[in-house]
Amino acid sequence: MAARTGKEFLDRLSQSRPTVHIQGETLTGGIQEHPAFRNVVRTYAELYDLQHSDEHKDVLTYASPTSGEPVGTSFLTPRTPDDLVKRRKAFKVWADHGNGMLGRTGDYMNSSLMALASAADWFAQANPAFGENIRRYYEKAREEDLLCTHTLIPPQVNRAVAGTQQAGGKLAARIVKEDDNGVVIRGARMLATIAPFADEMLVFPSTVLRGTPEDKPYSYAFAIPNDTPGLRYIAREPLDYDRPRHDHPLASRFEESDCVVVFDDVHVPFERCFALGDAELCNGFYSQTSSVVHMTHQVVTRTTAKTEYILGLVTLLTEAIGIEQFQHVQEDIAEIITTLETLRAFLRAAEADAEVNEYGVLTPAWAPLNAARNLYPKLYQRFPQILRKLGASGLMATPTELDITGPAAADIEAYLQSATLTGAERVKLFRLVWDTCISAFSSRQALYEYYFFGDPVRMAGAYVKSYDREPYKAKVQDFLNQRSLERS
Repeated sequence: MAARTGKEFLDRLSQSRPTVHIQGETLTGGIQEHPAFRNVVRTYAELYDLQHSDEHKDVLTYASPTSGEPVGTSFLTPRTPDDLVKRRKAFKVWADHGNGMLGRTGDYMNSSLMALASAADWFAQANPAFGENIRRYYEKAREEDLLCTHTLIPPQVNRAVAGTQQAGGKLAARIVKEDDNGVVIRGARMLATIAPFADEMLVFPSTVLRGTPEDKPYSYAFAIPNDTPGLRYIAREPLDYDRPRHDHPLASRFEESDCVVVFDDVHVPFERCFALGDAELCNGFYSQTSSVVHMTHQVVTRTTAKTEYILGLVTLLTEAIGIEQFQHVQEDIAEIITTLETLRAFLRAAEADAEVNEYGVLTPAWAPLNAARNLYPKLYQRFPQILRKLGASGLMATPTELDITGPAAADIEAYLQSATLTGAERVKLFRLVWDTCISAFSSRQALYEYYFFGDPVRMAGAYVKSYDREPYKAKVQDFLNQRSLERS
């Protein structure tokens, strides 16, 4: 199968039977028709249709090295600078379609799989079969255009002890048995976004393991179909209230479900395993394979698109109510522009300084991407603040679509007009601002961006430890020594 169409994505989903608990209901199919998922599922179908549009197909696909059929560009292994640019352009097309609000489009995990498969020899050092497994799985995902979600961390129960010690070691997902054909997994993991409508679940290593014998059952990486027996998802309350797009313009399109994953003695065949029982290998899973670099390349492209959306939105808002000329408003707009240009500079630097890694993959420079992923979780929090400040009480005067066409229509036209918009136009714009900075959907977006790569404090600690500051320390020390010599 080549790059999928939206219909092919929906057809496959209709055949899937994942077990999903949501609001007291248990689903074992019919995801594409359920009110909590049907709108975002259609948005995802639109992404797949873009792969076949005359405008985008040349960017979004390339010829498969095995079948010759067009497959998704996010699977492309970059060997040249043009490959990197093509990958980024493809990321941007999908990110623009969702205003950067879709955090788990397929290109995110596809980028990871591409890097992991390229580093198959690294997996093979533990067991040659693991190297072949990851290579074969990547080709399967590419040729079938699979949509993968993933889960990384143990449930948040007692933050005073390690994940492997939760509930006496019987809570986090772990290997409880090994047989002739594979392993059995029992326990729970967080936090699988888009799990109810994904094709496959990638269960990748958790946060840093200590390498002790106790960590062995928690050291694994594998992939399983979304409807594997024993696999269950507990979805949070949906933020798509099945309201008209006019009233909830973002939530009615881009509400990606987040799920707790329960493994009830799930059997994973060996051919689906990429690492087992090797904590040291698991700790190098992302860094040693360059997987995290290519994933971050996609993420920074997405957040650039999101920032462009915010800049466009705030510009429409300030023009509509005639506040553009005030200096404190311009200061806020300048802050968004600065963030946008900073992200673009990071991307440009990452691609300009890209180098071929030990597996022959042209890999973007990590330093600018790492800086971007440490900055954006904090920078994004300012955008809803700015929108709320500039929209002010106008964001509470936002009638619904039915009001615009109902008995209040004349009053809305008379009293809710703006400097440049009719009453109906102003309400439509303010509903979009509201869904970006006030609604439950917007709050989830802010939280999601803040913790996208994990706890920012822990990330900062890792950032400091990994950054080579010796040259700068030596520079200052030299300066101090010069001053001492002058006095002597």
